[in-house]
Amino acid sequence: MQRTTQAAEATTGTTPLAEASQPGRLISLDVFRGLTVMAMILVNNPGDWGHIYPPLEHAEWNGCTPTDLIFPFFLFIVGVSLVYALDGAKHQGGPQGAVLLRVLRRAAVLFGLGLLLSLYPKFDFSVVRVMGVLQRIALVFLGCSFIFLKTSWRTQIWLLVSFLVGYAVLMQLVLVPGFGPANLEPATNLGAWLDRLVFSEAHLWKQSKTWDPEGLLGTLPALGTGLLGGLTAQWLRRRDQEPAAKVAWLFVAGGAITLAGLIWAPWFPINKALWSSPYVLYTGGLAMTGLAALYWICDVQGHRGWTRPALVYGVNAVLVFCLSALLSRTFGLFKLLGPAGNPLGLKEWLYEWGIAPYFHDPRNASLVGAFLLIIIWFGILNWMYKKGVVVKV
Repeated sequence: MQRTTQAAEATTGTTPLAEASQPGRLISLDVFRGLTVMAMILVNNPGDWGHIYPPLEHAEWNGCTPTDLIFPFFLFIVGVSLVYALDGAKHQGGPQGAVLLRVLRRAAVLFGLGLLLSLYPKFDFSVVRVMGVLQRIALVFLGCSFIFLKTSWRTQIWLLVSFLVGYAVLMQLVLVPGFGPANLEPATNLGAWLDRLVFSEAHLWKQSKTWDPEGLLGTLPALGTGLLGGLTAQWLRRRDQEPAAKVAWLFVAGGAITLAGLIWAPWFPINKALWSSPYVLYTGGLAMTGLAALYWICDVQGHRGWTRPALVYGVNAVLVFCLSALLSRTFGLFKLLGPAGNPLGLKEWLYEWGIAPYFHDPRNASLVGAFLLIIIWFGILNWMYKKGVVVKV
C-alpha cells in the first residue's frame, strides 16, 4: 500500500495546457479508469438480476451493448498505464531484469487475486475457474509490458495487426478437433475446444461449463486491445506535437479504427465472448476517442471540478473491483427470510425490503439498487482519497 498526495487536484488557467504538453501523469487516465470501474460495478451488481435494462446486459452472442464496452476499455487503460509506468525504464538504457521481475510479480498478484475471487467462499479447487477477468488483465499486462519494453512502436503496430489477423485465421479456417470445420458457435469453436483440453470443463466459466469468455485463445486479440492503449499513450507522450494536434489525430485514428471494426464485422462478427478481431478494433477505437476527449477536457482545458467521483474510483480501481465481488459473495452467506417467506442472501434481503417495494417498475428498483452501491463505495473511496491512501498490487 502506498500513500499519495492530491497534487492532481483541479487547476485552472494556463497551467493545465502546460501540464498536457509534458509526458507526466494523466488526470484523464484516472478519470477514464474510474468511470470504467463505476460502470463495471453498476452492471455487475443490479438489485435484481431478473430485471435489468437491456443496455446494462451483455449481448447474447454477436453484437455489442454498452456493457460490452467496459472490459475492453479497462484493458485499453491497462495498455495506456503501463507505458506511463515503464517508459522511463525503457529509455534509460542498461539491464531491464529488475523491471521485468516487477512486471512479472504484478501480473502474478493480479492472476492470484483472480483465482481468489473464483475460489471464495467455498475454496473448492476441484471446480475453480482458472481464467477470469483479473486473470486476463494479468496476462495482457504481462504480454504488453514485455512487448513495450523490447520493441519499437512500429513493431508494436505490426504485432497488433498480426495478432488480429492471426486470430481470425485460427478461428475461421482451422478445423476444430472432434467437431470438424471451423465455426464461431459458443461450445464448438477452436477457443472453447482449447480451453476444455487445457483446463477441463470443471475449471471453465460455471454459467456455460463448456466454454469460457476469458479463455486462453482469446488472450491473443486481447493483447491487441492493450497494444492499442499502449500506442495511444506513446502518442500522447510525444514532445513534438501540441496537445490540440494530439487530440485531433487521436479522434481521426479512433474513428478510423472503429470504422475498420464495423467494416470487418460482416465476415467476423463483433463478439465479446470470442473477443473477435473486429470487436478489438470497434471497442479500441471508441476507447481511443473517449480518452482523447477526456484528455482535452481534463488535462488541456483543466475542467476538473466534475471529476472527483471518477478520480476516487480510478486511483483504487482494482481494490474496489475485488472488494465489491468479495463482499457480495460474503453477504450471500447470511440467509434471512424475504417478504415472500423465502430465504435470501443479506444483499437480496436488503433489496427486497428496502428498495423494491418503493418502485412500480422492478427494472427501476434494480437500477437504483446498483446506483446505491456505487454511492456507498464512493463514500469509502472518497475517505481513502482524502487520506492519500492508494492500494496498489
